[in-house]
Amino acid sequence: MCSFNKCVLLVLCATLTLQQAVAQAASYVDVLDLPAKASALALRSSLLDVARAGERLVSVGQRGHILYSDDAGKTWQQAAVPVSSDLNAVYFPTAKHGWAVGNDGVILHSSDAGLTWSKQLDGRQIGELVLKHYSTLAAAEPGNEQWTILAAAGQRLVDEGADKPFLDVWFADEQLGYAVGVFNLILRTTDGGQSWTPFQDRTDNPQGLHLNAIAATGDALYIAGEQGLLRKWDAILERFTALETPYEGSFFGVIGKPGEVLVYGLRGNVLHSRDGGYTWLARPIDLQISFSAALVDAQGHYRLFTQAGHQLLAEDSQPRLRLLPQAQQAPVAGAIQAANGALILVGARGVRSLPAQ
Repeated sequence: MCSFNKCVLLVLCATLTLQQAVAQAASYVDVLDLPAKASALALRSSLLDVARAGERLVSVGQRGHILYSDDAGKTWQQAAVPVSSDLNAVYFPTAKHGWAVGNDGVILHSSDAGLTWSKQLDGRQIGELVLKHYSTLAAAEPGNEQWTILAAAGQRLVDEGADKPFLDVWFADEQLGYAVGVFNLILRTTDGGQSWTPFQDRTDNPQGLHLNAIAATGDALYIAGEQGLLRKWDAILERFTALETPYEGSFFGVIGKPGEVLVYGLRGNVLHSRDGGYTWLARPIDLQISFSAALVDAQGHYRLFTQAGHQLLAEDSQPRLRLLPQAQQAPVAGAIQAANGALILVGARGVRSLPAQ
């Protein structure tokens, strides 16, 4: 049996703990409703992607940080963002209009070249969106098992809440675009994000693998994902159809030029196709480090970057990728070439600029 003083102390401690819990609950604000906080450290915090909006550079990263630069990456300013969710990708099809996507099912839009952003969708809405879409199709075709399965997947999204991230985004113009993410999460818009349509039934992915990247190469549109997943948009069938690749590990990115495509991923694997993805040439390197970013430079050369910060150049005359010397290395998550030719790299240590070699 405890003494009187000890019992009083225990009661006081329990009361204090309860009061703190109530205060914390009362002060809690969902990151989907909490604007990103302005921070002098944002430039040196983790950034995950970078894009060009005309000559402006726009980078996105953790805690809803979006930065922009109008002097080729020399100085940066922080944009006004309505969420604090981590942002994984950004894309501008025009100089003014751009989209950013991230954790918690967030889709953001900017109409002023990345200066300000508005939320178009988040994970609290996606489950209901998917459930309603496929339940409607199931009711119209009660004998079609596919609709029932996809409606059930929508119900799981509702039950699990807003925790499914988008990993990449791509737009053809100011109207038509796609957002892709984990477990075959894919949405399409034809009205600039005012409404979104689930596209799981239009994507060959029966295992529900993660969709890591989406990009166009000329007039061809590709999706790359885990376990060697590579899909190409078929305009006749109006779906993303499967392409076979000689690698069964995850692809983290896809990039290309008209008539060709290059995919890159785990353990230094890079595949190159010059016939629309039907045959492939491996581009070997002497490193077993995963690739995390790539770009096509002003000369039309592929430049690839590893998670450790290596930079490699793909030359048409050489099948093997050439490692470029660097004075310093830092992890790279996204890369773009600025209007002045500088290479802008973002990653866990923020932004850095390199001269093109």
